[in-house]
Amino acid sequence: MNTNQNFLAVIKVVGVGGGGVNAVNRMIERGLKGVEFIAVNTDAQALLMSEADVKLDVGRQLTRGLGAGADPEVGRKAAEDHAEEIEEALAGADMVFVTAGEGGGTGTGGAPVVARIAKSIGALTIGVVTKPFGFEGKRRALQADAGIAALRSEVD
Repeated sequence: MNTNQNFLAVIKVVGVGGGGVNAVNRMIERGLKGVEFIAVNTDAQALLMSEADVKLDVGRQLTRGLGAGADPEVGRKAAEDHAEEIEEALAGADMVFVTAGEGGGTGTGGAPVVARIAKSIGALTIGVVTKPFGFEGKRRALQADAGIAALRSEVD
């Protein structure tokens, strides 16, 4: 029996929204080991394509699996409506990385909710995000800035 395993931190990586789930998929493709991957999305079709260990289809009633339509409020509400499922998926984690593409709906609105839940269970919580390209427009950039500020207030 290897007693060192008793001291290994439990690390979970949560991809929220399209960009976050894509990041998780890329990590899985690259063969990253020793972490549990969780995909959280309002887009049921995109979730089907993920190889994550755990897939959470949030906002089923709200979006009918069709995504948040680039509306962060829809993303936030979808995550909040499924807070218990998210908490269940995060249970036992010592460290949680929350990754999202900022500027859209699910990642921008949902990532702070996931981070808040991770912190509430006592996990060291880290946010990793991407910002939209300049050509994606001012509205998306402003949404991204607001989303980053919201996430920053929920992570360690």
